[in-house]
Amino acid sequence: MENGWRGSVALVLASSTGGIGQHVASLARGLRAVGCDVLVCGPAAADELFGFAAGGAAFLPVEIPANPGTQDAGVIRALRAALTTRPIDVVHAHGLRAGLVAGLARPGVPLIVTWHNSVLAKGLRGQASALVERIVARTATITLGASDDLVARAKALGARDARLGAVAAPRLAPPKRSRAAVRAEFRLAPGAPLILSVGRLHPQKRYDLLIDASARWRALTPAPVVVVAGSGPSYMSLAQRSSERHAPFHLLGRRSDVPDLLGGADLAVVTSDWEARQLFAQEALTAGTPLVATAVGGVPGLVGDAAVLIPPGDVDALDEAVRRLLADPAMRADYAARGPAQAATWPTEEDTVAAVRAVYAEVTARV
Repeated sequence: MENGWRGSVALVLASSTGGIGQHVASLARGLRAVGCDVLVCGPAAADELFGFAAGGAAFLPVEIPANPGTQDAGVIRALRAALTTRPIDVVHAHGLRAGLVAGLARPGVPLIVTWHNSVLAKGLRGQASALVERIVARTATITLGASDDLVARAKALGARDARLGAVAAPRLAPPKRSRAAVRAEFRLAPGAPLILSVGRLHPQKRYDLLIDASARWRALTPAPVVVVAGSGPSYMSLAQRSSERHAPFHLLGRRSDVPDLLGGADLAVVTSDWEARQLFAQEALTAGTPLVATAVGGVPGLVGDAAVLIPPGDVDALDEAVRRLLADPAMRADYAARGPAQAATWPTEEDTVAAVRAVYAEVTARV
């Protein structure tokens, strides 16, 4: 077809407060803009957060929790019912959890599953997650991995067709507040650096390391202030750790003003044990905020030479990298210039929509 695929797609996601939900919202907007019929199925809270229905997509609430449990039989029935309310040409699930439920519920149409995250759990939970990976890999018509290691993992588990799938960051809005206004919010002393991280408060993000490093930075003059925007299950443990170490570290909760925060920050930091196409890293480089990030998953390929990369789980390396950047304004200026240049090489939201439409056309042509 000259202008590309314009069929009916169901986008399925489980509970999300971050990158997956933003990616699905971006796809929903882009697919609708080119004439596709879009149904989004996922938790009602995700629609409230990401505005699928407000953006014009059809939305049917299906409460797919983050973890499997005894409720899954009902979840599968609910998704199957949602998918039979209208003609659907292809189901596109995002994340292993949604992929598992969609594979059991889909009404005999092709299934695309995008893998956004690696399984890091150990023990019994890790074994259960590995089983889910295997089932999802072998059920999907096509598996799209957000990073090369996810593609390799899917292939090793028996995926019929696994390939890299672009996951573009939504365009970063211009800041609404000045740098001075952001710094005033946090009552920063004159010249005190502001260090920012944004992400879900989850053990994978290793904010415990950032707390430990920030406690060391109290000895610097002036001492930097560290702020983390995001919500999640680790909030209480992180707050307690920060208090115990008397760290200049603040949990801001979920924020809608990330462009403002980046404009006020001197450094951005990602401390995760694993990431694919890390959303905040993309936002930081786009904004020209110097970035320190762990060399894990898809991060090195994403940032190239536009960020300072450190080993995961290494508080000494984090400490040293931040101190070095804070002490060298010329180095910070260099990385600030490299960020937007690197960001210009990434696929846009339009590129990502075009890529998934090509996949949809491919699988529906086989039917």
